[in-house]
Amino acid sequence: MGYEVNRFEGDVDEELICPICSGVLEEPLQAPACEHAFCASCIQEWLTRQPTCPVDRNPITANQLKPVPRILRNLLSRLHITCDNAGYGCTIVVKLDMLPNHLNECEFNPKKPVHCELGCGLVVPKDELKDHNCVHELRNLVNQQAQKMVEMQTELAEHKIQINEQKRELQLLKEYMRSMRVSNPRMREIQTEMEQSDIVRWTNSLQTARVTRWGGMISTPDAVLQAVIKRSLIDSGCPSHIVNELMENAHERRWPAGLATLETRQINRRQYENYVTKRIPGKQAVVVTNIENQHMPEDLIMEPGLVMIFAHGVE
Repeated sequence: MGYEVNRFEGDVDEELICPICSGVLEEPLQAPACEHAFCASCIQEWLTRQPTCPVDRNPITANQLKPVPRILRNLLSRLHITCDNAGYGCTIVVKLDMLPNHLNECEFNPKKPVHCELGCGLVVPKDELKDHNCVHELRNLVNQQAQKMVEMQTELAEHKIQINEQKRELQLLKEYMRSMRVSNPRMREIQTEMEQSDIVRWTNSLQTARVTRWGGMISTPDAVLQAVIKRSLIDSGCPSHIVNELMENAHERRWPAGLATLETRQINRRQYENYVTKRIPGKQAVVVTNIENQHMPEDLIMEPGLVMIFAHGVE
């Protein structure tokens, strides 16, 4: 819908008038062949009813419309127009291309956003400020946020159910493939590849750890500490087929020869810095997988890996 002609100072050229609404062109577009110009909203609404030019009835579609030439845009921008808020007391006359900027700042704009100074700090339209009730609006805001939280929690619960179902189906598939390994060598290969991929994907998701005090390693963790670390391993997404084995490898009785005794650990201590360690989330513990530590001597690594628990010194 175009601008009302009586809002402009002086005469307005007929070429700047929309043939549909008889107002001054607003966001003008023109037909491709005849080059008749129309307000964007006017011509788009027109074409929903009939696909022809309103002036000469030549067939056109919305996709064929194009911007008007620069000279026409320049002519429009030079027109002087009164403010939309003249009825509320604004006497400003501006160039048409400056009208949007003026409206954003116009003190007479009844819909101008203003901050409530009564304590709530909400932004409300100027003409609604006199009826604004801080307590009522804040209560509505709290209720809206509470509703959003309920919706998000519901959505999260649904996602968790879907994820758990997918995990269950994946576990069933893995168990099925394990049962097939006995009779089908190729299935054994596929199962092994899948398990290796699971380990790689999991270790890539963990944060690389830096151990600053190897002397803080706990070589004989008790059952309670192991249970806590095991829960963190599971929560981190550790593949189920290696969880128990990794935790069994958290005690020195299962460690490889180079770590099995205090003496061998002292001998090999300089090698520790070469380990690729991944932190078990939220714990003073790291996992050292065989996949990521192929460069280490055989007496310092084992399948599928080690869990090292520390009293302190893991960053």
